[in-house]
Amino acid sequence: MLYIDSSMRACLALLALWALIGVAGLLRPMSVGFVGRMLFPLGALCGVVLAVVAATSIGAPAEQAVLKIGLPDLPMHVRRDALASFFLLLLGATSAGISIFAAGYFRRGQGTAPGLMCLQYHLFLASMGFVLLADDAYAFMVAWETMALSSYFLVTTQHGLPEIRRAGFLYLLIAHVGALAILLSFGVMQGGSWQFTFDAMRGAHLTPYWAAVAFLLALFGFGAKAGLVPLHVWLPEAHPAAPSPVSALMSGAMLKMAVYGVLRVSFDLLGKPEWWWGLVLLAVGLFSALYGVTFAAVQTDMKRLLAWSSIENLGIVFAAIGLGIVFHGVGMNSLAALALIAALYHSLNHAFMKSLLFLGTGAVLHSTGERNLGRLGGLIHRMPWVAWLTLVGALAMAGLPPLNGFVSEWLLLQAFLFAHQVPRTFVNMILPVGAALVALSAALAAYVMVKFFGVIFLGQPREPALARAHDAGLLERIGLIWLALGCLLLGLLPTYVIDTLRTVVAQFSGALLPSTGAPWWLLVPLAGRQASYSAPVFLIALASIVVLTALLVRRFYHHRVRRAAAWDGGFGRLNARMQDTAEGFGQPIRHIFGAFFAVQRELPSAFDSAPRYGVVVGDRIWQWVYLPLGTLVQRIADSFAWLQQGRISTYLLYSFITLIALLALML
Repeated sequence: MLYIDSSMRACLALLALWALIGVAGLLRPMSVGFVGRMLFPLGALCGVVLAVVAATSIGAPAEQAVLKIGLPDLPMHVRRDALASFFLLLLGATSAGISIFAAGYFRRGQGTAPGLMCLQYHLFLASMGFVLLADDAYAFMVAWETMALSSYFLVTTQHGLPEIRRAGFLYLLIAHVGALAILLSFGVMQGGSWQFTFDAMRGAHLTPYWAAVAFLLALFGFGAKAGLVPLHVWLPEAHPAAPSPVSALMSGAMLKMAVYGVLRVSFDLLGKPEWWWGLVLLAVGLFSALYGVTFAAVQTDMKRLLAWSSIENLGIVFAAIGLGIVFHGVGMNSLAALALIAALYHSLNHAFMKSLLFLGTGAVLHSTGERNLGRLGGLIHRMPWVAWLTLVGALAMAGLPPLNGFVSEWLLLQAFLFAHQVPRTFVNMILPVGAALVALSAALAAYVMVKFFGVIFLGQPREPALARAHDAGLLERIGLIWLALGCLLLGLLPTYVIDTLRTVVAQFSGALLPSTGAPWWLLVPLAGRQASYSAPVFLIALASIVVLTALLVRRFYHHRVRRAAAWDGGFGRLNARMQDTAEGFGQPIRHIFGAFFAVQRELPSAFDSAPRYGVVVGDRIWQWVYLPLGTLVQRIADSFAWLQQGRISTYLLYSFITLIALLALML
């Protein structure tokens, strides 16, 4: 191995330690205590150390090394720069909270043996980290496929259920189609040479046509992993199938590997991106955001709701990247830096917010055995720790200040407000529409979070069995608290986060956001602009209003309240059947955005003794694209079924004929 700087050595050592922790799970594969109480907390500690190492190395110069592993004459190259350090920080910080929660979450008898799940889980973590450090196509694809395979086995933990096996197959199929597109993109970027390193790709001089082909292939491949529409169909199926900590890790960290890939290809490997590439990203991202949030609003399964919400948030991130590419392509570097900072900030925010929400649903699922919103309610009384900590994630996801979700969306809107200055005919008229779509998506996201939290935790229990619900355990609470603190700190200290992201963006894109000289408590995105935001002042003002209101109520009204039996007018006592349901929340969205949905209604007849009404909301893209495509593939496969004779001699004959044909082609 060549000389490696201490930060690079530390990152590689921590990734190797994650892999060793996974292997250690095989020593006592059936011991929940050994795996859950020792190995997973150790994995969480590795995440914390990785986050610290990555955070301290963001401002350091880029480092490269060659590892003597791989194939003969094809070693693996690694590189750590500011962009890789940022995503390593995201991975380490997010996985720390998820791993400590998982230490108290996993139980015996849940499909895969605990030790084997430990191996799959920590290989998943290590492979994501190696994706970020890979500096050649060979190392990148090995890590990318390891990430896909390990996450597939985690998704299919309950492999005895047919629906989970179907969800895992769909996930693996889309993952491999996306990986093929990424591999083709690397092949185009080689520019006809046999060098697989990223340095060779950076030095290749591609024509605008081939550069665009490489970008579009990369967008397809990484978009499949991110769940961008129309490549999103695996995500609402895989997340409900996976255990909740795995869902949190996939949504919080794995989807960000796609964000990293697009940024790496667009700004680093291809050099200066064309401005119209940003329009493509912008259109796909905005449509994905609106499509995802509308489907989230009509879901009745809490994990499926969060999965569709992830599509919405990744759409916002890709829209921000697209806006940054447009600004960068026309020479508006400060606005490009602002948009890219918003993309990275929202990626970090989403990692904490969505991980917190998925873990909250996992605690609810463990306690109640239910994930159907129609059978939940009133859990704030039985699960106060989970309820209040999940509320932090819900408010952050709704984009409410002073939490972190507001900051990144506000920065993106600030960038959109200057889109009219783009010196391209009609483009400067179309781009401001993106601000309206982002605002609409954010408003619908708040609507979704009201539904999510209100139906699960508020009101009265909808099922008698909920009376036996219990709060999360100690380790689960620690994981939830870690992520909730992340949401709070990222919201209260945005100036420090932006100063760090300014360094990251400047290194990988060359776009610099000038410092405004504002104090730490005041966020001013651009120098000379009037827009500003202060999270600490907002928090102090909000807390003061709440305290003052409570004091006034106690002082002037507390002793004047007269209590008496209420006259109900024959109405009777309120019960759970009178509360808003998940279907009721989604009904207005189904009507307004009816073009998105394939709705099937079950209507009773006038003579039914037990009338029943039901609504099933489907995805038109699944029905219009994937079902016909699957039917076509099945017919093609059936047409070649005659080749399967079931005889070894026949298969040997096929191999012989193939060998002769290949030799003939080589002559």
